[in-house]
Amino acid sequence: MDFKYSTALYLIAGAVILFVLAQSIFFLVKAFKQGRALGLDKSKLRNAITSSALFTIPSALSILATIIALVPALGPVIPWVRLSVIGNLMYETTAAEAAMEAFGHEGGMAVPVTDPAVYAGVAWVMTLGICFSLVILPFLAKPLHKKLLQAGKKEEAPKAEANENAPVEGKKKRGLNGFINDFATPAIFIGLIGAFIARAIIGAGKPETFGDGAGVLSIITLVVAVVVSIALEILAKKLKLTWLEPFVMPIGMIIAMVAAIVFFNVLPEEIATFEWRG
Repeated sequence: MDFKYSTALYLIAGAVILFVLAQSIFFLVKAFKQGRALGLDKSKLRNAITSSALFTIPSALSILATIIALVPALGPVIPWVRLSVIGNLMYETTAAEAAMEAFGHEGGMAVPVTDPAVYAGVAWVMTLGICFSLVILPFLAKPLHKKLLQAGKKEEAPKAEANENAPVEGKKKRGLNGFINDFATPAIFIGLIGAFIARAIIGAGKPETFGDGAGVLSIITLVVAVVVSIALEILAKKLKLTWLEPFVMPIGMIIAMVAAIVFFNVLPEEIATFEWRG
C-alpha cells in the first residue's frame, strides 16, 4: 500500500480537521452570544452567518483546485491538511515545488513522491515556511497596528485643508496605508505570478522526465488559464456579475488543467511531448 494513503495519515489528518472545526464552532457560538448581549436581533445574526458561509464557497473552490493539483505528487492527506488550516493556494504550490526540486524529485507535481523522506521533507517545508508569520505576529502585530492607525489619521486631513490642496490632490502623499495598497501588495503578487509564468515559458527540466520543463503543454496551459481568467473578469464587469469575481481563479485553473489533458490526447505525440527546456 502507498504510504501516502495509509490509515495512520488519515487518522492524524482527521484529528487536525476536527480540531479546526471545533475551534470554528466555538468562536461562532461565542460571537453569536456576544451579538445577542449587544442587543443584535437573532434574525440579523443568522443572516450574517448564512451570508458568511455562502461567501466561503468561492474560496473553497479555489482551495479544491489546488488540492487537485497537489494530489498527484503528494496524495490527498497533506494537501487536505495544509489547505484546511492556514494554507494559501499560491504558497502551498510554490513551497511544494521548491521543496521537491531541492530534494531532487524529478517530474514536479505530475510525478508521485515515492520516497518517505522526501515526502516528510516537503511536508515540513510547507508547514514551517508559513508558521513564521504566526511566530512573529505576537511581537509585531501591536506595533504595526499602531503605525497603520497613525498613518490613517495623517491621511484624514480636514476638509478645509483638502480643498486648499485640491489642485494637487493627485500628487498628495497617501502614507503607509496608501503605499501598501497601491504598490507593495500588487508588486508582491505580480512577482509571484511572474515566477509561475517564467517557469511555464523557460523553466528548465531534466531531459529524462516528461513534464518537468517548459514545452508545448506548459504554454497551452498558461495561455488557456490567462485567456479564461481575462474573459471571466471582463464578463463579470460588463454584466456586473459580482458573484462571479471570486470564481475567476478556480475556474481558470480547472479549465487550464482540463485543456492540458485534452491537448495531450489530441495533439500528435511528438508535438504534445515537445519541451525546449526539458
